[in-house]
Amino acid sequence: MKKMITVATVLLLAGCNAADDKAPAAKGSALDSESAKFSYAIGLDVGRSLSRIEEPLDMVAFNKGLSSAIAGEEAELSDQEIAEVKQAVFKRQQEKAMEKQQKLAVENKAEGGKFLQENASADGVKTTRSGLQYKVLSEGDGPKPTLADTVKVNYEGKLLDDTVFDSSYKRGQPVTFPLNSVIAGWQEGLQLMPVGSKYRLFIPADLAYGERGAGGVIGPNAVLVFDVELLGIENAGNSKK
Repeated sequence: MKKMITVATVLLLAGCNAADDKAPAAKGSALDSESAKFSYAIGLDVGRSLSRIEEPLDMVAFNKGLSSAIAGEEAELSDQEIAEVKQAVFKRQQEKAMEKQQKLAVENKAEGGKFLQENASADGVKTTRSGLQYKVLSEGDGPKPTLADTVKVNYEGKLLDDTVFDSSYKRGQPVTFPLNSVIAGWQEGLQLMPVGSKYRLFIPADLAYGERGAGGVIGPNAVLVFDVELLGIENAGNSKK
């Protein structure tokens, strides 16, 4: 039976085999020649590309295909066979990813619903008709923005497990944007805030990124928690930059 190994292991072993046959300078860890550095760079490119494929590879077949391509030899599979097997594997991977996403969406919806239900009775938390929850951390005395305004804010966004997925504080620079260009939870929440205020917003998934999630960090049906500080209103009454 052929030995099945992960992509990372395949690439490591393939790289070692290539080094033994072609590039003595690359046998060790030192990359002390242009050829070795270039070979290493190409290996990284291939490895990073294949690392996205969650599929076990046959080491013998992988190295055979790699060697044949480099040597310019005729492929042992027709173009049609290659296309068909790739399509079958990628389809299976896509189906697995969709199943995983759907399962996570169900779990996040249940977790988020439980959190919001319990959080609604927490000290200082208020709930709007839409389901947005907020807590006043400090109240300013400036004007409140409208959807037609451009606002300047500092903020930090977290998941329910306290993972910080975005923070203007960490970047050391506030952000400015038209209020009508952001998620519904922000649109509603910031209109409640006088300039100079800092609120904590607890945003249900349907007022955030819904079932699609965002950026690979925010999962489907994720409840988001933002600490938002409204610094000012710029270009008041004009939502276009």
